[in-house]
Amino acid sequence: MSHLNDKRIVMTLDAGGTNFVFSALQGGEEIISPIKLLSNSSNLDLSLKTIIRGFKLVKQLLPEEPVAISFAFPGPADYQNGIIGNLPNFSSFRGGVALGPMLENIFEIPTFINNDGDLFTYGESVAGILPAINNALKKKGVEKEYKNLFGITLGTGFGGGMVVNKNIAHGDNSAGGEIWLMCNFITPHLIAEEGVSIRAIQRVYSKIAGVKILHTPRK
Repeated sequence: MSHLNDKRIVMTLDAGGTNFVFSALQGGEEIISPIKLLSNSSNLDLSLKTIIRGFKLVKQLLPEEPVAISFAFPGPADYQNGIIGNLPNFSSFRGGVALGPMLENIFEIPTFINNDGDLFTYGESVAGILPAINNALKKKGVEKEYKNLFGITLGTGFGGGMVVNKNIAHGDNSAGGEIWLMCNFITPHLIAEEGVSIRAIQRVYSKIAGVKILHTPRK
């Protein structure tokens, strides 16, 4: 069944180190206005309570019971088992937090978590730029169909995802498309993320302007 024809409701979350953005999808369409809450990523207890609160707020707005929870987290983790840990932008989760099982126990529905860059790229491959390109080619009489895509996410941090033959390329440790750890050729002692992220811009600006950064949000 195509996701566009599936009328079941799925609660969603875009989890960033600065904000959590909660919503819900039905038939490939967003059915409520997104709810944004501070992620409190450096405080584990508060962050977990915020996630639970956000999904409860979403559930109150739905016309019927959701069948699943599906959301994105930044960085590599044990997504298959729903365990988040050792992410640079979620310092309080270090050591491992069984976030998926916790939400399944609370809301009593399946919970699926994956990397944000991977899910962004996968979304563009099934319902975004890739089918748009293939449809445009088809209208021109071109039979070739593209099935591979690399996506880049830019925000407080820097990430990426890769789809090969319409499937997410997770790699050996769920970090197949994680370009944030690439070499920074301008400043070799830093990783690539520290050259293009928001905090990189803040750092360079503070140095040039001679001002102190009071707070550096994380993705």
